[in-house]
Amino acid sequence: MNTGFIDQEKIYRYLEETTPPNAEELAKILTHAREMQGISFEEAERLLMVEDPAHLEKMFEVANYIKTEIYGSRLVLFAPLYLSSFCRNECLYCAFKKSNSMIPRRTLTQEEIEKEVEALVSQGHKRVLLVSGEGLGKNALDYTIESLKTIYSVKVGKGEIRRVNVNVAAMEVEDFKKLKDAKIGTYQLFQETYHYDTYKKMHVSGPKSDYLYHLTAMDRAMEAGIDDVGVGILFGLADYRFEIMALLQHIRHLEDRFGFGVHTISVPRLEPATNSDVSCNPPHPVDDETFKKILAILRITIPYTGLILSTRETAEMRRDALRLGISQISAGSRTNPGGYSESDSAEQFSLGDHRSLDAVIKDIIEMKHIPSFCTGCYRLGRTGADFMDLAKPGLIKHYCLPNALTTFKEYLINYASAKTQADGEKLIEEMISEIPGKDVQERTRKMLKAIENGSTDLYV
Repeated sequence: MNTGFIDQEKIYRYLEETTPPNAEELAKILTHAREMQGISFEEAERLLMVEDPAHLEKMFEVANYIKTEIYGSRLVLFAPLYLSSFCRNECLYCAFKKSNSMIPRRTLTQEEIEKEVEALVSQGHKRVLLVSGEGLGKNALDYTIESLKTIYSVKVGKGEIRRVNVNVAAMEVEDFKKLKDAKIGTYQLFQETYHYDTYKKMHVSGPKSDYLYHLTAMDRAMEAGIDDVGVGILFGLADYRFEIMALLQHIRHLEDRFGFGVHTISVPRLEPATNSDVSCNPPHPVDDETFKKILAILRITIPYTGLILSTRETAEMRRDALRLGISQISAGSRTNPGGYSESDSAEQFSLGDHRSLDAVIKDIIEMKHIPSFCTGCYRLGRTGADFMDLAKPGLIKHYCLPNALTTFKEYLINYASAKTQADGEKLIEEMISEIPGKDVQERTRKMLKAIENGSTDLYV
């Protein structure tokens, strides 16, 4: 059993020997956390053992403090764009598994991709996550690169997609270089579970069944020069405490090797999928309170890493998650190829939030958060180590809120319903005063005025 840099025996020892912190120890850890430089992984492992509701609430309060101080009230929005439901893998939790004959299979043509993007742009989206099944064989990379060109080429009125993140299969360094040259944003790939025996049980056959090759995909991506990478755990497959400890080992490995770690972490929970007993009956179900604890611990431990919540979660959970550290959410999502312009193919998993983009934005406004479609940092090269150099001293605030406001203003003028526009304009005016520095506030006001006069894509 080769688990690479994941030391499973060490994790087993921690799970057996580590005890919850008492009130005094918890206070010390959370005081350290409030410094917003992250806590040690040993401290995080103590927090994983906390079960006392009063202690959990203190953790939630600190997570909210850190999230507010670093990210402010902005919340980044995106939509997944599924291109193919063909797959060579037999993953027991997924509707797209190779053996599932209960769903129709489809790979979108470039013309069909164009229609999907037109539908997304017409809603107001600026950021998408390209997702493709692993069933395209040798043509997969060429198809992905051609699809990226198609997505970036679509213009509808004043709208376009400005950033495409990519979730596709693990590949070799030379192929990752080609992907980087195609101007992707973040490369995203979920380990699903770090627990070796569970991984082998859940991934019966196909390229993804190779635990070590999948695990080391981020090493090869970063070797190829992709400095924004995103990982994820599918909670429900194995003990969540094991998964978090292994995730922290993964992050430490990348930091030790490349000088910085992952840009984002996705936190999906297992949801029912067509013809999947595993998805309907998770081996290690994660209830809502435990899920909140997971979010809080991640925000406290790695404060400058983006946390992504999908539309697997209900609207109520998504509201709760905002105060615990979530910085990005998908909105108006479809998880089937053709789902935005049509509705005739099966989805990968069940969604918990079926609301439109405008309805989600209206909800965000009511919570006094700013919906952001910002892509400025990525297009100006503020990524990887450069992003962390701005984030850790707190300088990223000078960019995040102004750019959130300008992209939100674009949405309000060009796509929002009348009610959402009225409420959004009021919120923008309230939020300008929260921008650090009078000079940046004034520059932001000028950009907002320019957008009112027809300008687009303004950012600092």
